[in-house]
Amino acid sequence: MNDTPSNFLQRSLQRACDIRTEEVRVTLASFLLVLTLMAAYYLLRPVRDAMASDWSDAEVSWLWTFTFFFSAIAVSVYGTAVSRVKFVRLVPSVYGFFALSFVLFYLGTQTLGDRTLLDKAFYVWISVFSLFHISVFWSFMADLYTRPQAIRLFGFIGAGASVGGLIGPGIAAVLVQDIGTDQLLLIASVLITLTIPTIRYLQRLQLTAAHAEDAHAYTGAAIGGNPFAGFSEFMKSPYLLGIGVFILLYTSVSSFVYFELKNILAEYDRETRSQIWASMDLVVNSLTIAIAAFATGRIARRMGLPFTLACVPVLIGAGFMVLAAAPMVAIVIAIQIIRRAGNYAITRPAREMLFTAVDRETRFKAKPVIDIVIYRGGDMLNAWAFTGLTQGLGLGLGAVALVGAGICVAWAATGIFLGRYFHRIQTPDEAADS
Repeated sequence: MNDTPSNFLQRSLQRACDIRTEEVRVTLASFLLVLTLMAAYYLLRPVRDAMASDWSDAEVSWLWTFTFFFSAIAVSVYGTAVSRVKFVRLVPSVYGFFALSFVLFYLGTQTLGDRTLLDKAFYVWISVFSLFHISVFWSFMADLYTRPQAIRLFGFIGAGASVGGLIGPGIAAVLVQDIGTDQLLLIASVLITLTIPTIRYLQRLQLTAAHAEDAHAYTGAAIGGNPFAGFSEFMKSPYLLGIGVFILLYTSVSSFVYFELKNILAEYDRETRSQIWASMDLVVNSLTIAIAAFATGRIARRMGLPFTLACVPVLIGAGFMVLAAAPMVAIVIAIQIIRRAGNYAITRPAREMLFTAVDRETRFKAKPVIDIVIYRGGDMLNAWAFTGLTQGLGLGLGAVALVGAGICVAWAATGIFLGRYFHRIQTPDEAADS
């Protein structure tokens, strides 16, 4: 007898992850949500990255410094909104605000003659958006799913980000030469606006999900509390501090590779750089989809979070050692692709699983502090560190790679600590269900 479409869909999903009947709709809606968000971001990312090659390392370091301080302000404002805005309206309001902001930037490109300051403001704003939109998404997911569900499903859901990461660069690469980069702002704004109905749908599904006994709390008033509680909770918790260190070490590796690529591409014009960055995004996200959809959940369940969090740092550290022995441009590009694909497919979903072990206030207040302020603080420090190593001390590509390899050792050790901590705080019932 032939399967019904719903049974066929569930059987297909079970090949990718251990999904249960009552989880199909909420998982697919979550997949679609992050797909749309990342498609919008990846439309704009090549535009931002292409701008950077027009500026010196010092100029970009200053922009990353401004990004850090602006991110701290933005997270503080967001903490106030979390405390005061009714919870069910919080996430849609955040994305509606970002959609409007890109329309305003587009209007600026059409009215200003000298765009230098506008371009730099856009660079900073996209850098804030790049972390803010995905941090809010994963806060929403950590609130929607239990810890055992997260271990099984977050890898598959994260694959939606990579599908969006294919769609966005694909649109940018095809259209940028015909319509220019400015029009991409309007397309991204429309995509972000389209996420709001999906969020509403997920909120309705929350009422009938397997763990919907918390439905009243979910649809009730604002979270309340101190708007700055996220900063204080982060400083008091060894667990949250460990996640912060993990992100700082990741940004160290990311910053070093980013600056090297920026300098390599300086000889090309902006449109060509946009196409190159977009093409790299296509390669990364193509590689990510299969790993995230089919392997991440199985790795996390069978090998545990310590291994899942440490495996990518170990792999990148090995790449840095190869780069130190043979400092070539092709190896830098390969490390960048492996770093990003490994992060999107394995490290990021595993890191988001850690937040299912904390309460709602921590997810929506402390998590943005870690994801955005600590991340951008790491960017700022590492940008100046790279500038100091290259322009100050005159280190070449091979020497910088050795520094990167040492950072990867500490990064892997932190991942092992966090994974063990996570498993220790699981309840017996959750451990049995996972």
